Amino acid sequence: MKILFITLSNIGDSILTLPVLDILRQKYPGASITCLVPPRPKEIFCVNPKIDKVIIFDKQTKLREKIKLFFSLAQERFDLVVDLRNSFFGAFLPAKKRSSPLRIIPSKIKHMRERHLFWAQLLDYPTKDTLFSSLVISPQDRGAVEQILCAHKIDQSEKLIIVAPGARSPIKRWDKKNYCQLCNQLLKEGADIILAGDESDKPVGDYLQQNINGKILNLCGQTSLAQLAALLNRAQVLITNDSAIMHLASYLDRPVVALFGPTDEAKYGPWSKNSLVIKKEVFCRPCNKAQCRFKNAICLTQVKVSAVLQAINSLLENRAAKDNPTSLYRRILIVRTDRMGDLLLSTPVVCALRKEYPQAFISMMVSPNTKDIVEGNPYLDEVLVYDKDFRHKNWGATYKFAQILRKKKFDLAVILHPTNRVHLLTFLAGIPVRLGYNRKLGFLLKIKKEHHKQEGLMHEAEYNLELLKLLGVSGLSRDLFMPLRPESEKWADNLWSRENIKLTDRILALNPGASCPSKIWPAERFSQVAQSLAQSHNLKVILLAGSKDLALANKIAAEGRNKYQIINLAGKTTLSQMASVLKRCTMLISNDSGPVHMASSLGVPVISIFGRNQPGLSPQRWGPLGKKDKYLHKNIGCVQCLAHNCQKDFACLKAISVSDVLQAAEEILSSI
Repeated sequence: MKILFITLSNIGDSILTLPVLDILRQKYPGASITCLVPPRPKEIFCVNPKIDKVIIFDKQTKLREKIKLFFSLAQERFDLVVDLRNSFFGAFLPAKKRSSPLRIIPSKIKHMRERHLFWAQLLDYPTKDTLFSSLVISPQDRGAVEQILCAHKIDQSEKLIIVAPGARSPIKRWDKKNYCQLCNQLLKEGADIILAGDESDKPVGDYLQQNINGKILNLCGQTSLAQLAALLNRAQVLITNDSAIMHLASYLDRPVVALFGPTDEAKYGPWSKNSLVIKKEVFCRPCNKAQCRFKNAICLTQVKVSAVLQAINSLLENRAAKDNPTSLYRRILIVRTDRMGDLLLSTPVVCALRKEYPQAFISMMVSPNTKDIVEGNPYLDEVLVYDKDFRHKNWGATYKFAQILRKKKFDLAVILHPTNRVHLLTFLAGIPVRLGYNRKLGFLLKIKKEHHKQEGLMHEAEYNLELLKLLGVSGLSRDLFMPLRPESEKWADNLWSRENIKLTDRILALNPGASCPSKIWPAERFSQVAQSLAQSHNLKVILLAGSKDLALANKIAAEGRNKYQIINLAGKTTLSQMASVLKRCTMLISNDSGPVHMASSLGVPVISIFGRNQPGLSPQRWGPLGKKDKYLHKNIGCVQCLAHNCQKDFACLKAISVSDVLQAAEEILSSI
């Protein structure tokens, strides 16, 4: 029995064909096998003693040489030609039997490894006892690797990790700065790191070695393929781009964490039993293109270091099988288009969905005036702005926005605040699963929950998380998140310098405004509280408010002038800048409004003042969530609340005295 085996040009592609060669040897144990291989992967085949003959064939060879080779092979009279390259050799060489990639592949066969077996008519061959040994690792190769490990004192390492930062195509390479962050974190966790790759990967290897805060071993371009295989057999896990090393580790059945961008992991992903693919499910992937048509390659740039670390820990703890199911939802849209406080109380949903679907592409749709709340949130991949009051006010603009959403191919929309417009918008966008509350065109939703928020039985953050339980997401935290942006931090530093505020100074922040007059405690009482605390505790005072509350802030600032240091920032900050200011404050005293939840998200103690006695507006639903936070609320016996049309001069608010607030402030200040 004489067999001609024709393989592919690239090393990774050739490794994907090795299972075919293994099964051929198993099926025809006495056969004489000749391999026709290109120059790049020749090392794999030339050292294999079970291959009788290796012929190196370069497709750039002149036609005369190709014809000469053809007639030379024709004289061999092969019984079987297995051509995985679809070349003219496989098509025209005389043989009793041949296989060819021209066979039509059933749609259920996705991965190239299985495709090669199908083309070779070996997919159904029993492989239980097959020895996958076409990659030969000699004792000399193993000895060379042991010497390297011993010389660098990592031969006894319990956490040896191979990092392969290169790839043949630039569009497949995760950013080297991300690899720096990843390696720095792994070093902190006690790992020993070896960089691996071929000669073309030396520049990125040198960059990492120079910029990582710790000792790593750079072997890029310094090992043979067999030595690299021996090294992989010693490692606990390989971290790699879509590359030949990934397929090498897969053939050796070693644990792999593979970062995928434009290529299709179903077709080219790792195939070892213990492997994880890290990807970002942007709407345009997989594209399998050599260049990104959008010029940004967000499929890889948005893969986060934290996601890779999580995958590595899963493999090291043998949790890959559990943690690597096919995600039910790959592209998720979270919708919250009301006020800043409501949006802040929705941030636990973002975190929960990211933990449940770590590789999903998650977007959040918000209103223009609240985008600062979520821009920079590490759990989000995208923030979409829907301007219902101006840009998208008319139905034609809304329909166009729906078509934009449609192109993004979301498969799940989580609508946290029900409105007619949002329910219709997500329906028109063709999002197949729409989750929300059954009111205001709620019949347009796919999964719906009855709306009982007005009863105030839970906190708003818990109501938001309750929706996710309909997706089977549980064990959720109410922790809020507000990103601190570098430009706002710099702005706050300049403010502190300009106002001569020291880092050791204690700062009292006041927010005297709110969305409704029924929530606004009298300005003169804010002024009295500020003066008392400034004098008794040597506090400096910062006023925060929106532009519509300038009159209140200006009144407090005027009364405090010449009595204590007061800085009036009302109407002068963005939400991001407000967060950077609040982060530097000792405490916030505020009406029931958005800055309360911003301060809580930043760990700043809050006193929140409540007025109206309605379950849906109660502290139980809207109170601050920090451990040291306090709220003040008094029931004065109103049977019906008329909100801003109050006939009792907002007696519920005025029932809260200056001394009540001062007592709460003393309790907080004494505990910090």
